[in-house]
Amino acid sequence: MDLRAETNAERTEIYDAAVIGGGVVGCAIARKLTLSGLRVILIEKADDILDGASKANSAILHTGFDAPEGSLEARLVAHGHAEYLLIREKLGLPLIRSAALVIAWNEEEEAQLPGLIAQAQANGVGDVQLLSAAQTLALEPNLAGHLRAAFRVPREYLIDPWSAPLAYLLQAVENGAVVLRGAEVMGGAFDGEVWHLKTTRQEVRAKVVINAAGLFGDVVDQRLTGKQSFAIKPRKGQFIVYDKPAAALAGHILLPVPNKITKGIVVCRTAFGNLLVGPTAEDQEDRVNAVLRPETLAALQLKGEEILPALKEQEVTAIYAGLRPATEFKEYQITADAAQRFITVGGIRSTGLSASLGIAAYVDGLVADMGSVGVRLQTPVWPRVPNIAENELRDWARAGNGGILCHCELVTRREIAAALCGPLAARSLAGLKRRTRASMGRCQGFYCLVELAKMTEGCFAQPIATTPP
Repeated sequence: MDLRAETNAERTEIYDAAVIGGGVVGCAIARKLTLSGLRVILIEKADDILDGASKANSAILHTGFDAPEGSLEARLVAHGHAEYLLIREKLGLPLIRSAALVIAWNEEEEAQLPGLIAQAQANGVGDVQLLSAAQTLALEPNLAGHLRAAFRVPREYLIDPWSAPLAYLLQAVENGAVVLRGAEVMGGAFDGEVWHLKTTRQEVRAKVVINAAGLFGDVVDQRLTGKQSFAIKPRKGQFIVYDKPAAALAGHILLPVPNKITKGIVVCRTAFGNLLVGPTAEDQEDRVNAVLRPETLAALQLKGEEILPALKEQEVTAIYAGLRPATEFKEYQITADAAQRFITVGGIRSTGLSASLGIAAYVDGLVADMGSVGVRLQTPVWPRVPNIAENELRDWARAGNGGILCHCELVTRREIAAALCGPLAARSLAGLKRRTRASMGRCQGFYCLVELAKMTEGCFAQPIATTPP
């Protein structure tokens, strides 16, 4: 059995568009182009989707209030935010209406608040509210009492960072798109009409290529066009996750006053019932490995306790790190070469989850400008992804679920079985985790990995290891 086989990947077909990269941006683009009536293939080099930058983030649906004024990023984040609200119920995606507080902790930060409010209003986020220290503490009494002031952004929300891109790509597939996993793009050539992409699995032919390769976006540009207009400079973000009781300490997303490099350390609940603190912003050369540093995590924990002193009494249950595809430019790097029918979507940093639907709509327009126009689907299929967020009914509360396998995260055997089937079945343990939350709780798989290994036997290219190496 070929564990990587995709049953509908035609080797002889000429696709209207090939999307390189199975992160949230690539998944959203594949969805949009498919709904616009194009025949689309998405190519991902990993065994499963969301294996790069998209696997680790703070899971916030941003308004773009702090994006550079008048920037493409501001416009696309606003579009993505609005479209998520329009489609989420049809796809079964959660939304936690938490709102955000941007908090000034000293006189210098307080002096920046009026400018940030003006920036938000210029970006179309006109419902922000300036709050005194007393007003802020009335909303969030667990905050440290030395804060100076804050402003509230009502439409900043919490979402599930993994179910959203899964739903986007699943809708693309259910409406005719093809997904080719375990296929790294090594090179290719454009013959004036069609691209011939060489991957580690097979050749793919397409009329238009969209490079959404994230952390390897500049590499893919170089391999296919012989040039690159930006260089990826990976920026590591480390996070700590507190046990579920800590989530009661903060109702809002707690944001710092941002600086030129980063949005700063965020404290917020998650859709899965925990509370996280992060990310850091550490530039590095390695595009693959995000190494956790004990000293950095200790400093991060202290920072969280400065913001919410009651965190000192809470238990840290998980730590993780991710890489953001930063470049030498602050703006998104989205370019189109009509002569070569090639589009690059690069430099999508921390706002990728929020902006992905807006980016997809923008790319759809660029593809149309190149002459690739399909017949928009009038009655598309709207698949619903299983709910793994805590704000809605979970499978463990439903009858006939086969029993709970992962007791920390209350994941049922039925959920595991479902994640291993269908057109986007999990093809790795990491992929299974992102679809179900299995082994992501307090014990980090100590009690459930053996049973997971049994249930997934024959499903993964790399079987689950149940004993230390």
